[in-house]
Amino acid sequence: MSANAHSDAPLIAGLLLAAGGGRRLGGRPKALLPYRDRPLVENAVRVLREAGCGPVHVVLGASAAEVRERADLSGCVVVDNPDWAQGMGSSLRVGLTSLAGTGARAALVSLVDQPGIGPAAVARVLRAYRSPTSLVAAAYAGERGHPVLFGADRWADIAATATGDKGARVHLARHAGELMLVECADIAEAFDIDTPPDLARLL
Repeated sequence: MSANAHSDAPLIAGLLLAAGGGRRLGGRPKALLPYRDRPLVENAVRVLREAGCGPVHVVLGASAAEVRERADLSGCVVVDNPDWAQGMGSSLRVGLTSLAGTGARAALVSLVDQPGIGPAAVARVLRAYRSPTSLVAAAYAGERGHPVLFGADRWADIAATATGDKGARVHLARHAGELMLVECADIAEAFDIDTPPDLARLL
């Protein structure tokens, strides 16, 4: 049963960061990389939904108009980040801002270029939610990875410190003692699609 399957379960939004331009992939936007005959962004949205996230917000950047045209993002709140080239931090800020007023108690943040992380791992992280101060991350052999869950009480500080490609790293470092790691290496692989050799993992 998913985290949001019961009406009394806390609302946990899925926040998908899909703005990257794929600079090391020759400028191919990561959201549109082919995966199972569809754009990669569709897989990432499906994973969040199947795990129990709702609503799902998707942050686009590189080739945003083309992504909207080619990918089926129906049912998602799609947000454009005009400053996507500044790094993941700007997309995280835009995404968290878009969640204001949704009633979500937490945001589960995932990255579009990690197709080895499926619904089982996301659901495991979701189940670790306890309160709006929750701070949870998937771990792989003890190393922190994605997805990461941020209780709503943390969003303002994360947005204030998310710059460049740091994302939430400043907040996570400051609050390391409060971070709950959820081991997921038995059910997921945390590789990124960053360089041309990585594309083989999409086949």
